[in-house]
Order: sequence, then structure tokens, then C-alpha cells
Amino acid sequence: MTLKTIFISTGEVSGDLQGALLIEALKRQGTAAGLELEIVALGGDQMAQAGAKLLGNTTSIGSVGILESLPFVLPTLKVQGRAKQYLRQQPPDLVVLIDYMGPNLSIGSFLKRELPQVPVVYYIAPQEWVWSISKRNTRIIVEMTDIMLAIFPEEARYFVEKGASVSWVGHPLVDRMESSPSREEARATLGIAPEQTAIALLPASRQQEIKYLMPVVFEAAKQLQSQLLDTKQTRVSQSKGERLRESQPDSPLFWIPLSLEAYRHPIEEAVKRYGLQAKVVAGQTKEILAAADLAITKSGTVNLELALLDVPQVVFYRVNPFTYWLARTFLKFSIPFMSPPNLVVMRSIVPELLQEQATPENIVRQSLELLFNQERRQQTLKDYQKMRQLLGEVGVCDRAAKEIFQLIS
Repeated sequence: MTLKTIFISTGEVSGDLQGALLIEALKRQGTAAGLELEIVALGGDQMAQAGAKLLGNTTSIGSVGILESLPFVLPTLKVQGRAKQYLRQQPPDLVVLIDYMGPNLSIGSFLKRELPQVPVVYYIAPQEWVWSISKRNTRIIVEMTDIMLAIFPEEARYFVEKGASVSWVGHPLVDRMESSPSREEARATLGIAPEQTAIALLPASRQQEIKYLMPVVFEAAKQLQSQLLDTKQTRVSQSKGERLRESQPDSPLFWIPLSLEAYRHPIEEAVKRYGLQAKVVAGQTKEILAAADLAITKSGTVNLELALLDVPQVVFYRVNPFTYWLARTFLKFSIPFMSPPNLVVMRSIVPELLQEQATPENIVRQSLELLFNQERRQQTLKDYQKMRQLLGEVGVCDRAAKEIFQLIS
């Protein structure tokens, strides 16, 4: 078998997931094409488990914002230096960049300058098509990339207009969700009774989010808990009349999937401090999402997972107030939407609360509406169906892998 080496660069928890899904598809397609693959990467544990040799673990050194990124500058530069040294000494047959804009723009520019013979694929491009502040980054992405594998229709349209070679493959979560458990299966696995209310809390996959997001979401959870569990019975509205559901005060109301083990201690300490009936669980994110009646979640890829599982959600995000003021005042930063479900359809189908709007009171108000207003819940599910149609058919990762192999050959 012919040996081919592919270098993949990504960061943060979501990039690690997408990288792992791609590696699995590359191995499938490589075997079918009679190719033996060596995959070297910047990524995380999921990519390593999928078969990549890691040059550096980047899942915990990501950030959003200007001030927030400062603590990660030196660790990122160190990992970048290691990657560039490897690329110089052992040029791969192809490089795949996944999101992770700042570091990946540096690697892509380095490749075009020093190793122009190595093809560069950008899979899941940075969301310049949503919030581009200047044309410079878009120009760099287009110039350094041989082909872009777009996951959103609007992303494909934007980069085609900017002169890039683009192939729309669909969103990889369409593939991942194929193996998700049903609501009933997930609840049986977690020990959640069919009639029990379960709310997923997803406050953090980055260190900065422990500081800026977790206090907000846990205060909102505390207020919700007071309203839902203080009495022995919780009134639940249904499309035909109303019934009373027995509350189960000894069972967790909130379920928190752990994105990184390093965050367990601060999250568990906060659960105790806020007096939440919550369970922190590692390794069962799919089950928690599938079992939930509602999710209160930061903005990110998980919003799409929830939408594909038909779970209503309240989306919120906060950064350092100075960062937000600087971006809005001097950089004229503005976005149509921040959550992927809304970006897919380019209209509001899930509630978003950004910065000063992301208060516990607003989160509670939206949460109660989605829990008990059956008309609102049904509309959300209808909107999810329309969104799903714009994410492509199953087989996304294999289509991406085939495009990559075409470029190698």
C-alpha cells in the first residue's frame, strides 16, 4: 500500500471532535483507495483516539476575545513552533486546517511561503463569513488555501464570491448524530424517569467561560430550581389541557456534561455553592443532550447537536466587558446571529442572549417559556426541521475525505 502523510491542525474541544470524525473518514476512504495513512496533528484526545499522532494538545489553549487570549499567547506560539519545525523537516503530502483561525492562518501562511508544493485544505473555515471585520483575513484564507470544504451554504457562497475554490460537503454533525441515542435510550442509560424534568447545562469548554459564563448560568439554574422544585408538584402545560407531574426532589434536575476533566473541580464546587440539584458527568455528552427537555447553553457547535436532537435551547454568551466595548466601539463588530442554528437559516429560531442581555433573569424567562409554552416548543421543532434540510445528507465526512484524496492524487 502507498503511504501518505496528512497533517491536521485544529484547536479547542469542538475542533478536536471534528478532527476525529474526519480522521475516521480518511481511514475508511484510504483503505478503499489502497492507501496507508500517517496522520500527524495539533488537536486533542479524540483525534489521538481516532489514530492521529499528536504534536501538541490544543484543546485547552483556545479563547474568544482580545484580553481573554493573552494568557494563551505563549503556549500557542510554542505549539506553533513545534508544528512548523515538523513541517520543515518532514513535509506531509497534504495539510488540513480546521477552524482555529489565528494559529491556522499562521500555519497556512508559513506553508505557502516555505512549502508551496504542499496542498492546503481548509475544512470548516473560520466564521469570517459571519463577522468579518476586515478583508485582510478573508484574503489570506483564500490565498493560502487550495480548496475549502464548506459546511454551511452561506459559508460556501461567501468564499466563492471572494475567489476561493470551494466544495460544499455539508455539516459533519449530520453524520455524528446518526449514532446518537433516542430520548428513551438516553434516559434509560442515565437513570432518568420518563416523567422527570431534565435540563442540560452547558456553560464551558474554554477556561475563560468558567469565569464569565458559569456564574450566569448557575444563578439562572438556581432561580429555575426554586420555581420548579420548591413545591411537591410542578404544573406542566400540554397541548390538550393541563396535568400535574410529580416532582422528584431527590433526583438531579440539571445535568452537566464535562467538556474537559480539568473543569470538573470548579464546576462541582460551583454546583455546591449555588445549591443545585445537578450531576456532572464525563463521557456521556450524547446521552445528556438526547435526554434533556431543555438546554441552557453557551454559543457553539453544541447548539447544532441540540437542534438535531430536537431539544429546545436558550443560547447565551459573554466576554470581558472591555473586550466587548472595544470590539463594538472601535472595530465596529456586529453579527447577525451567534448560534449555528440561526446562522444556518439566517433567522432567529433559538433565543440568543449576548453580553448585557445574558442575565439570569432573561435566561429563566426564556427557559420557562420553552418548557411550558407548547406552541413555542412546537414552533422550535418545526424550525429545526427546516434547518436540518440545509445541513446536507449523511456522508459528510466521507465526502470531505474523498475531496482530500483527490487533491493528494
